[in-house]
Amino acid sequence: MGIYLSAPKTEKVSEDGENDRLRYGLSSMQGWRATMEDAHAAYPDLDRSTSFFGVYDGHGGKVVAKFCAKYLHQQVLKHEAYLAGDLGTSVQNSFLRMDEMMRGQRGWRELAILGDKMDKFSGMIEGLIWSPKGSEVNDHIDDWPSEEGPHSDYHGPNSGSTACVAIIQNNQVVVANAGDSRCVMCKKGQAYNLSEDHKPDLELEKERILKAGGFIQFGRVNGSLNLARAIGDVEFKQNKSLPADRQIVTANPDIKTVELCDDDEFLVLACDGIWDCMTSQQLVDYVREQLKTESKLSAVCERVFDRCLAPSAGGEGCDNMTMILVQFKKPVDLDASVGEKMQKEQPLSSDQRSETEADRSSVETESK
Repeated sequence: MGIYLSAPKTEKVSEDGENDRLRYGLSSMQGWRATMEDAHAAYPDLDRSTSFFGVYDGHGGKVVAKFCAKYLHQQVLKHEAYLAGDLGTSVQNSFLRMDEMMRGQRGWRELAILGDKMDKFSGMIEGLIWSPKGSEVNDHIDDWPSEEGPHSDYHGPNSGSTACVAIIQNNQVVVANAGDSRCVMCKKGQAYNLSEDHKPDLELEKERILKAGGFIQFGRVNGSLNLARAIGDVEFKQNKSLPADRQIVTANPDIKTVELCDDDEFLVLACDGIWDCMTSQQLVDYVREQLKTESKLSAVCERVFDRCLAPSAGGEGCDNMTMILVQFKKPVDLDASVGEKMQKEQPLSSDQRSETEADRSSVETESK
């Protein structure tokens, strides 16, 4: 669903980066859609041992995706479960916390600022009038003060977003997903899905939807939303007798944890604009082929978009496209480079010194 342009916007916003554990490339492209509703987050150094990558595919507008890209990783980092080493609980709570933070005057104002020009202007004006003076610290989750104002009873946005994130800490990968964006691992050339697309016709999703008072029509929740889980979409979360994880549509993510090994080549996070056009294995095969001749990972993402883009408006290949490619630096390679460095810096033994001195005097004798 959506309005299409007369010609696709093929300009791409791309980025590359790395640290001592991994390298990554990402790109996003509006394509045939009238607006760009995807967002992403890439923090290779969330802290000393942790990397965070996320893709967010908005529907009904861009603001929820942008809100998640701005705040979700902060929630993960500051949550008490994270500080205790429980990544799964931390990221799960962070997904649900997004819905809580988008309520009330403060939530309305933050979403307005992330929106279009008129909303942004209104949000800024209301911020000047209603925000608590001297306590505006948006970047810390411990400081999310409630605000009184004309939107104090705001229940949250009717627009929404998928969220699929991968947190890499030491040799562990934790993937959290709500919606139909997807995370795929390439292991010795084989694609392994680390998330499941949350479509309404899945048995587990269907059961929750029906129990919460919803229905499925034409493969859509209440005949309109083609996702069973999402952040935002407050109209599907109005049953006050049920907790957040049992609403018609829930932001509660599936969590999958895997241990990295030498067979793991790379990880892909992408919105459904890619998966509508390629299976997980097709994408893995294509990326591996491209990596034979292209070392810039964002360029590989861009080539995927060009391959998926439809020749005309309508159908597959017309959605916004966002993709993050993460390549792991092998522990074996790291150990070898460290070993070589240590060997260069290590002092010579007495035997080695004697051999070196003998070689040096031999060279001097020959030169005479």
